[in-house]
Amino acid sequence: MPQDVRFDLPFETPVSEHLEYARARHLRWIWDMGLVRSQAGFEEYKSWDLPQAAARTYPYASADDMVVLMNWFSLAFLFDDQFDANQPDRADRIAEVARELIVTPLRPAGSRPRVVCPITLAWAEVWERLSDGMSLTWQSRFAASWGRFLVAHCEEVDLAARGLAGTLGLDEYAAFRRRTVGIHHSIDAGERSRRFEVPAQVQAHPLMERMRDLAADTIGFMNDIHSFERERRRGDGHNLICVLQREQRGSWQEAADEAYRMTTDCLEEYVALEVQVHGMCEELGLGEGERAQVAMGVEAIRHWINGNYEWALTTGRYAAAKEGPAATAELAGRGSVDDLLAV
Repeated sequence: MPQDVRFDLPFETPVSEHLEYARARHLRWIWDMGLVRSQAGFEEYKSWDLPQAAARTYPYASADDMVVLMNWFSLAFLFDDQFDANQPDRADRIAEVARELIVTPLRPAGSRPRVVCPITLAWAEVWERLSDGMSLTWQSRFAASWGRFLVAHCEEVDLAARGLAGTLGLDEYAAFRRRTVGIHHSIDAGERSRRFEVPAQVQAHPLMERMRDLAADTIGFMNDIHSFERERRRGDGHNLICVLQREQRGSWQEAADEAYRMTTDCLEEYVALEVQVHGMCEELGLGEGERAQVAMGVEAIRHWINGNYEWALTTGRYAAAKEGPAATAELAGRGSVDDLLAV
């Protein structure tokens, strides 16, 4: 299934006017922080065009905040690409670094990491700025979502290291993918991008919980479809199409068609639930200011669904055919050219 598979999204989202300003500063930061360690790694990273993704998912951030968000945005992608299936001890190192990434938001801002490598040093710097001005409630919510994502990532790495990556059934995979896609904390960052916070009683409401879960499912399944050729080339079975093909014992095209149907079902359910947001606000007795915050929270979800989709259609990260050092690294089981887990 090609990368440019299209979905009919019922809404559009803007692109930040600060894209180029922030891109230049972000790329300098990536190099200065040692998050790329070779020219080949830098060229591969640039081909992903993560600044575009951040500019689409956080379109209303200020120029300086857009730089912070781009810097944060890069870390999960770079960390995700560090697993090398040909190095059995890699899973232990990933787990050690992940634990450090999880606890960083639980320490006083500005604390030096106890596990030192380019990614942990970069995250400590980013978190100090990302958390600035946000309430302890928001920080705790973000930290919990971020932690669940990283734990799920470690579980994925462990399954691959033990040769069990292709053993999850469809229901297990769908629940697992909701955590590995990392959308909950990414939506939380949408609040930081505009300096507001969705009221706690709204976040805890079943309607909002379901909308956030459906957004994660929609985005995760879309990403699986757009990245399928790349992941099949790497031998990565953590993909909805791979799970469906294995479970249904049909053709790859039949599995791809079913993945598309599942994705559109999630999207349609999400859109149907949006119309119930007004009733939720009435039920909770929210005031005008709180309703405005809820509206921006819903916009943050929309920005992620549409912004991520538009980026995925063109990013070099999902390109099916690549040549050079990046392709060599992928054949070895790791998507990144540079080792970022060593000091």
